[in-house]
Amino acid sequence: MTRTISKVAKALAINVETIRFYERRGLIAQPAKPEIGYRHYSDETVSRIRFIKRAQELGFTLDEIANLLSLNDQPCSQVQDLAQHKLSAVREKMAHLRRLEKALKRLLAQCQENDDASYCPIIDSLQL
Repeated sequence: MTRTISKVAKALAINVETIRFYERRGLIAQPAKPEIGYRHYSDETVSRIRFIKRAQELGFTLDEIANLLSLNDQPCSQVQDLAQHKLSAVREKMAHLRRLEKALKRLLAQCQENDDASYCPIIDSLQL
């Protein structure tokens, strides 16, 4: 079954420009344009777009997704290595966010304890 770009976009709940962007990035192939009518996208292309969107939901960048797509027929260990690297990066971000949360909580506590309306501990800490 084939579909026009607007039908693919609607079926996947994405924008037509997203599909065009994926074409420009080389993530999906642009179908040939017939002399009369519209380009039609195959089920394989729709599945590939779905794969891209799911990978993005897991935090993979488009460059990483392109790499994943190129490894489609490679040993699982290579894909596993990429996923392990992504998991490590996610854990590092989470640790950074926990540190940021603690710092903000500390600053907010200082503000709540501050009785001097002309002094702000948050502003003071940013000027260091």
